[in-house]
Amino acid sequence: MENALRLTCLSCGQANRFPAARLDAGPKCAKCGLLLVDGDVIAIGHQRHDKATQTDALPLIVDYWAPWCGPCRTMAPEFAKAAKALRGQARFAKIDTEQYQAVSQRLQIRGIPLLILYAGGREVARLSGARPSADIEAFVRQHL
Repeated sequence: MENALRLTCLSCGQANRFPAARLDAGPKCAKCGLLLVDGDVIAIGHQRHDKATQTDALPLIVDYWAPWCGPCRTMAPEFAKAAKALRGQARFAKIDTEQYQAVSQRLQIRGIPLLILYAGGREVARLSGARPSADIEAFVRQHL
């Protein structure tokens, strides 16, 4: 497949390949049938986190948060707005650092909320603290 993109389904973990030209057509997961690039924020676990951050063709921005964190809950709607605005340019996910402590330890996360942008199988940049959607969008665009 020429100019194929590889994306991990953030819902079921299935690896999917499809032509880059079909990105705007709304590719679906071959296993569960959900849209791969829908502009929503998907809650993920450690296995999907590791697979998507290391192998996906589209940039992925992950919100590291916890349910007890007030600023994290305040930023959640802003993160969702940014996800809609950047649909097709990046995918958005969140991971609960309380539930998946090994991920936050491995990434040396010292404070939340924390956004990490991944592209090309590596970490590109970090943004700390609760931010409005405009700041999140500018952060992603600046580093892509």
